[in-house]
Amino acid sequence: MLKRLTNFIRTTLHPENYHGRFVSQPFFEGWYFKVVDSSGKHRYSFIPGVFLGKSNENSHAFVQVLDGASSSVEYHRYPIEQFWSADDHFEIRIGDNSFSLKQIELNINNHQQIVQGNLKFDNPIGWPVHWTSPGVMGWYAWVPNMECYHGVLGFDHAVSGKIQVNQHEVDFSGGRGYIEKDWGKAFPQSWIWMQSNHFVHTRASLTASVAIIPWMGSAFAGFIVGFWQNGKLHRFATYANSRINNLSVNDKYVVWTMQNRTHILEIQARQAQGGLLLAPTPQGMGRRIPETLSANIHVRLINRKINNVEFEGTGDYAGLEVVGKMDKLINMAIK
Repeated sequence: MLKRLTNFIRTTLHPENYHGRFVSQPFFEGWYFKVVDSSGKHRYSFIPGVFLGKSNENSHAFVQVLDGASSSVEYHRYPIEQFWSADDHFEIRIGDNSFSLKQIELNINNHQQIVQGNLKFDNPIGWPVHWTSPGVMGWYAWVPNMECYHGVLGFDHAVSGKIQVNQHEVDFSGGRGYIEKDWGKAFPQSWIWMQSNHFVHTRASLTASVAIIPWMGSAFAGFIVGFWQNGKLHRFATYANSRINNLSVNDKYVVWTMQNRTHILEIQARQAQGGLLLAPTPQGMGRRIPETLSANIHVRLINRKINNVEFEGTGDYAGLEVVGKMDKLINMAIK
């Protein structure tokens, strides 16, 4: 019990680290590395992770590869014994692949796919972590046994290096990267997630999600949105005195308006074709969810006090997921 409590406190204050020691099963943890080359033609998400089932048969490590240009997905499964993590910082190894906040080294060569190379990241800056608000989840991060926890580890950073994917080599020098992660028991039943850090003429990054959150025998629609621009973070979240004014979804667009004490944020995301990732349930990594890296997101940030538009622009090569029953999610979000 003491080891479990100590591990929970330590990892809550370091959301990037591996959380899976001394936890009850089922448990999953996955890190999400999105990289886009300087032309935007080549964009990938590399997702290393681990699933710990109640039986050893389901427990395994994995590296999932999403090619955003072709929408193809490959899921590379590894025995759980081939997963290793550092104790006091974020560094993991899965087979011959290694991942940290500084770089990733990929060495996948099997009948499914060849992915080999090294990418370096220039000083990723994540969501601020404090005792009272340890990361993107705010005080909710201190609540034990939630269905799913979330972390933002790198809003926008330079990428360098090359990756060979099958017979093609891609040079990511001059490209941009984004890093986040999830861990817990399972993904939510319904959610919207979007992200882009490719805005013209400015260093900016948007990460936004809204989901149905189980809570004390009931549920609520929780949302976490961060708009990072030139080193300043605008927070819109359930725990941060914010509210959703409007949320609508159709086959082409997700339209979302919210406000906090000082600003209004207007988002219009255009949907696009994507691939099917494998996502965690309590039984295993068997749920298929659509994700695209070809959406775009128009963002408008308005200062409420002086009714002034502080930012307006469109983020390209955006990640977008729209999963589950949208009517239920929307009704809970805007009631």
